This record gives sequence, C-alpha cells and structure tokens, in this order.
Amino acid sequence: QEMAEPPGLGDERGEGAPGAPALASPCLADNRLNLDVYPDGCSHFLQLLEQHQGDLAQVEFVRLSSNDHLLGTALDILPRLQSLKSLVLKGGHARDEFGSWQPGLLTSLPPDLGSLRCLTHLDLSFNRLSTLPSCIPHLQSLRALLVSHNSLEALPENFGCLRKLTFFSAMSNQLKSLPRSIGELAALQDLDLSGNALEHLPEEVGNLHSCTELDLSGNRLSSIPDSLANLKCLRRLHLHSNLLVTVPASLASLPNLSRLDLQNNRLRAVPPEIQSSPCARLRGNPLGQSEPAPPPDEPSARRLQRLFLASGEDSFTVTSEGCKVVLACGIRFYFPPGAASVPLRIHFRTLAPDPRWVRLRHHDVLLSTVLELQPHGLEFQQEVEIWMPFASPQTLHQREVVVRTFSGQSWSDLRTKVEQKKSKKHVACCSVLHFSWFLVVSRLVENECKVPAEGTLLFSSVDPDIKVIFPPGVTEETRSVKMQVLPISAEEVEEITADAACRASPLLCLSQDRPVDFLRPVRIQLPLPLGVTGLNLDRSRLHLLHGDLQGQTWNDITSQVVLEFTHLYAIFEVTHFSWYWLWYTTKTYIGGIAKKVYERLRMYQVNFIALQRKKDPEQVLLQCVPKHKVDPVLKKLQDRYRGPEPSDMVEMFEGEQFFAAFERGISIDMDRPDCVDGRLSFIFYSHLKNMKEIYVTSPVDRKGQAVKGQVSFYRGAVPESIPEGASRRRKGPDSLWLATLPIKLPRLKSRSGDNSSALNSFSFPPLNLGNAETGYLTQANLLSIARRVGGDWQTIGLNLGLTYQQIERIGYNHREDLDKQILDMLFSWAKQNSEDPECVEKLITAMKESGRQDIADEIEAIIELGRQKYRESIRRVGL
Repeated sequence: QEMAEPPGLGDERGEGAPGAPALASPCLADNRLNLDVYPDGCSHFLQLLEQHQGDLAQVEFVRLSSNDHLLGTALDILPRLQSLKSLVLKGGHARDEFGSWQPGLLTSLPPDLGSLRCLTHLDLSFNRLSTLPSCIPHLQSLRALLVSHNSLEALPENFGCLRKLTFFSAMSNQLKSLPRSIGELAALQDLDLSGNALEHLPEEVGNLHSCTELDLSGNRLSSIPDSLANLKCLRRLHLHSNLLVTVPASLASLPNLSRLDLQNNRLRAVPPEIQSSPCARLRGNPLGQSEPAPPPDEPSARRLQRLFLASGEDSFTVTSEGCKVVLACGIRFYFPPGAASVPLRIHFRTLAPDPRWVRLRHHDVLLSTVLELQPHGLEFQQEVEIWMPFASPQTLHQREVVVRTFSGQSWSDLRTKVEQKKSKKHVACCSVLHFSWFLVVSRLVENECKVPAEGTLLFSSVDPDIKVIFPPGVTEETRSVKMQVLPISAEEVEEITADAACRASPLLCLSQDRPVDFLRPVRIQLPLPLGVTGLNLDRSRLHLLHGDLQGQTWNDITSQVVLEFTHLYAIFEVTHFSWYWLWYTTKTYIGGIAKKVYERLRMYQVNFIALQRKKDPEQVLLQCVPKHKVDPVLKKLQDRYRGPEPSDMVEMFEGEQFFAAFERGISIDMDRPDCVDGRLSFIFYSHLKNMKEIYVTSPVDRKGQAVKGQVSFYRGAVPESIPEGASRRRKGPDSLWLATLPIKLPRLKSRSGDNSSALNSFSFPPLNLGNAETGYLTQANLLSIARRVGGDWQTIGLNLGLTYQQIERIGYNHREDLDKQILDMLFSWAKQNSEDPECVEKLITAMKESGRQDIADEIEAIIELGRQKYRESIRRVGL
C-alpha cells in the first residue's frame, strides 16, 4: 500500500552534500519530496520552504525521516501543504551500534494536520506513538493508514469516522482492545492487527463487509465472535499464534475464503467442517491435531507432523510416522519415518554447563548450554537430526563449530553441519542414533587422516605450508592421526613477551589413536617465523620446542633433532606426537617464555560491571564481560540501569569459576541454589552471558540514611586445566580477589499511612503452591515476590488469567495503596489456583510475558532450591 519510490531523486543521491537549489527543481517538478533518503532531510525541507514557498504549496507527496532531529519544526509547517495526498513519516532510518533499527522520534502530530482534506495515504510506522494522534479521525479522505511498530495501547472511540479507509495496519503494537466503532469502516478491505495483545474482538468486526484480508495473528485471543461469518468477501483470515481453544464452524461457509490459518493455538475442538476444509491450516496445536492431509502428489516430507512446543513443555511423543519438532528455545528435531518402531515419549531439558563434567579442551570455546535428551542409550532405527542454535563466535576463520556429545564417561565430537538462517542466527546440525547430552563448541580446525603401512601425506587446511609426511613402513596397522594448528600473530608475541625481536611459528598439535611411537621417523614441515628466511637465518637464535599435551612443559629439542632449512621452511623428523613450536629469539631460556605465551593465549581479558535498576535500586545486575564488549553492553543497559564504572581489567580462563559477595551492610535477599557460603557462584564462558540479576537487602534501618555497601568478585577453586604457573600465582586469600564495585541502597521514604507495612499486615490464609517433589512456593516466597512487582501488577494479573473486571475492582478497592493492589492480585490468583499442579509454571510464564524475566528467574531459583532440599532429604532417610 506504500506509494512507489518516485523517479527524480536517484541522480542526486550520488552527488556531494545536497543543497536546496539542487533538490528543488526535480522534486517540485513531479510534486514529490522524497527527503527521507537524506540524514538531514528536514533541514532541506525547511530550506525549500523559504526558497520555493509558492511551488511547495503544490506538493502532493512528502517523505521525511522521523529519526531527523528537526522533525518537530517540519511538522508545524506540514498543515500548510493543502494539496498533500501522501505523507510518510517513518522511523527506522538509523541504526544503533548493534545494527538494530532505531524507532523514530514521532510521539504526536499537530492538531491542525487534520485540515489536510486531500490526504489519502499516511504512514507513521516505526515510531514512538502511545496514542493515535487526535487529528487522524478528522482526515475524511484517508484511504490508507499505517501505524505499525509503535506502542499504541488503544484506538479512539471515534476511529470509525474514517469512512473511506480501505487499508489499516497496526501490527506490532500493544493494542489490548478495539473500539466498537471499528465496524463502521464499511470500505475497509485490508486490516492487519497482528502482533498485539488483543484478548477479545467486538461483535462489530462482523460489519466489515468489504474486508478481503484480516490478520489477527500473534495476539491473545481465546475465542472469536461468530459475526466473522458475515464477512462474505473475506479471502484470507490469519489467526495463528493465539490462544484459541475453539473456533466457530460457520467460518468454513465463507464463500471466498482461500486461507484459514489456525496454527499454533490451543485448539481443543475443531469442527469437522473446518477440519475437512482445504484452506484450513491446523498444525502446532498442543493436542497434536495435524493439518489436513495433503494431496497425493505432494511430497511425503510435507506430510510429517510438526510440533511446536511452548516454553513450559518438557516432553513430546514420536511415532513410527516421524515428525518435526521445534522447541521454544529454537532447538529443532527431525525424526524420519521409521526412526521409532513404537510410540516413544522424549523428555528434554537444558542445563547450565558445569566445568566439573563439561571438560573443555585447550583453546575450546563453549557456544551453547547443555541439551539433555532422554531416554538415554535407546537406539533409533534411523538417524535423528538435531539442530542447535549457538552464540556466534567472533570469527569462524581458522576455527570450526562442532556438536559435542557425552556418553556418560567421555565427550566426543560429532560430524557437524553449520548453517546461518535468514535471521542471521547460526545453527549446528548433527545426526545421531541415540540420545544423551549435547552442546556446541568452537575448536581449532582439526584435519584427520588414516595412516596405512604404505605411508601418506597430511597437511593443514589452516596453513597448507604445514605438512606431515609418513614414509612407507611407518606403522604395521593403520592408525588415525589428527592435526590442529593455532596461528599466532607477531603482535601477540610482542605484546606478551615485550620483545619486538621475538618471533614464533604457528603452534602445531599432533595426536594419534595408538599409545606406541611410530616405527620410522615422521617428517614435519613448519614455516619459519615471520620475517625469517633461509637467507638471513641465524641458527643460534632458532629453537624447536616440544610441549606436553597439557602445555605445562616446553623443552628445547633443537640439539636432539636434525633441522633442515629451505628458503621458507624448517623440516625435522620425530617418532612421537605432541605440541611443536618454532621460536626465533635471542633469549636463552625459551621454554619459560613459550609457557607464558601459551598460557596467555588461553586467557580472556574481562571487566566486571555492577548496575542497579533505576526504578528499583534493590535489583542489581552483575556481569562479567569480555573487554571488547564492555562499551556496547553498557550502552544497551544505560536506559534502565545506573552504576559505577566497570572494574579494572582482569584475566580469566574459559570455564573458570568466580564468586560475587555483597559486603558492608548489603546481602542477597533470597535463598538461592547458586549461593555458596553467602556468595553468588558464576562460571565464565566467553561467548555466553555471564550475567545474573538479583535482589539485595540491608539489615540496617534505611529510613534515616542510605546504605553504602559494595560487591566484590573472587576467584573460585583452581580448575584442573589451569597451568601450574598460573595456579601457583593464585594461591592465598588475597590472590583470589578480583575486583570491588560500590553499591548504594537509597534512604527509604516514609509514606503516608505507613503503607510500607502492607506486605506484612495484609492477611491471607497459608498457601503452598506446587508440591514437595517439584518444589514449593510458600506464602513467604509470594510476599517476597510481591515486593518486586511494582507498577507491572496489572499486566502480570492479566497474563495470569484475571479478567479486566477483576483488575479494575482490585485497583478501585485499594486505589491509594499500590502494595495492597499487588497483594490482592497475587494472593487472589494463588488461592484460586493452589490445587493446580502447573500453577507455578503459569506464574513463571506470566512474569516472562509481562517483561519481568528477573522475577521469573527468582521463582525458578526458589523452585530449584526446593527440589534440591527434597532430594537431599530423600537421600538422608534412604528412600
């Protein structure tokens, strides 16, 4: 419905800084002003007004970027353009440092804009509108209105005044209801309300007799009115991704309907008329109804059932017919027909990686959490495909991504295919015959070959100049050999050694599947360090180092081997495999220097941040951030959080444990399973979010003054994989300290009537949600949760299933006491749902849907702690 991009500006875009004279002639000749292509288009608009005021009054089409800082001044002038037919004030013309589109600056329109009697097309998409500007219903000639990607919560009651409107898009807003006057839009043909928060539709929607396409997908509709059957012109009806439990059978009688999309709902009853309709799409409902059978000529792959699981589900059933499964977290499965001979229930869960059993190899980088699939060990008849999304590494050059699986005793890498989706997210795919634990890692590129008795040649795909030659008779039985290469830049060596004369070749690691040495020497070719050639080589400065597999010891074996040199390469022979490294330096004790460099290559430079939420200073965000990501992360959080500058830089290993301890009068407010002796436990993984958001409290009375405390970060137990030298430096209590950042809890303000005591004085009967085995949520827990809710209580209540009438009644009964409104809402819901075994999961889901992931995390932590205590008590009594 947008106007086509007019010709006339394409020639000017390639010129230098455009000025008004250069723009005026071609633009005004066609009565069009497409100034949103310029970063300062509003400035050009104002210049044109001054220089060509008479011509400008005849302009019919105007496009301005709402990201322009002069937009407000330009808006005041627009009502003068009485010939204007099309006005586009879209945002999204600027991006932030993460590449995301920035919404426009538009929050309202001048009231006299409603005097534009010729205006037929108005596009205000990608802006910051929270209400529809009051001038819009007065635009009597308006035919197309686009307000998508704003923050609209409601439409005005007089919206039906737009009698000529044929196209209306309000997708991706926050609309919760529609005015009854929407049924007065008799000319409306295309209505897009997708991606909102609609819970019900007025019956008057059935009066849109000219409507041919209606998109209501991505809302919270549990039912739709029967009056939709009156839309005889309707061709496409989109209702997917709602909460529908039933639909009227009369929809099947719409004469022109070619598509009825009901996928991803909660359909409990599907009328036969709809189920047999060729236009209906019914996949993805929780009860497993499949879509109508495809025509006989359709490929069999499309006949597979597709299951879309919600965030609260943890299992699904696979039959011999096969299926495709998509989890809420983005993990996908493909079970081909015949993979399971009998119906099989698959259970899954994602786990935080624990370095005690997730053992990373040197230079590995963890890219995902751990996926556990049960039943373990059961073998499928055909391979099952698993697609796992992962955090994209900084670079895939000279590294490769693999899925790693745990057999119960050891980890092994699977053959992996990596793809990048349209959303730019990376996924790793592997095929397996049985289920266990899976994760995604980035490792050094691994080249592998089989070495027969006749010998062979192996070279590196990272650096083809690195070769290993196996002569005939090198082995009696075929062996498997692996090669990995770690390139090292001259800048890295110079920075670590502080010696510009030091040079090093790529680091070569060789391994094999046999414990015995080769029968004949194996010939290895390594490139000489950068800047060194066979012509200028000083042999006294060249050292060949041999390291053990853990990189703990580096021995100079230059005198033990015969080194040959060409113009670019060094060649030598060995009989056993490990790390090999060429160094060119004047230093004598090169082994210690190599150990230091190798150790540093495995470490990450990080900073700690501690931020407090602006609206609730008791909510603290702690994060360990790699040095190069600190500025983007802080910029992303600055609108919601404040706090001190990041800590000084420290160095950490992948998979290293560290703790956060609140000190000087501040402590963690809630018992958590990740607390050890009052300290919050973290595991550092460079490509995963090392972030936790918690609530803190102070035993000190804060009515009189603020509490100035701090949070300190300490290293945990020394990991087994850390080199001995680094381990020795970290012994002793002082060496465990990493950083300290200040935390300030403000002075509490006294409120009239002492409303702050409402959390303790409000009386309800004792409640325990959940059960002992899955974890209780007690009355004390609910009181603690209530303290966090704040102004979001209405949204949370609606997502918990309370009606608008209940919310309004609670708000009226306690209209001057926010704490009592929160308590009444939360405990009323808890009392009604205390017998529901899934009530705790519903509470967590409601918090997430309300944008309160922090509270959802707290509830999950409470439940996990309860499960742990229950399991410990069972073990103690021997059950």
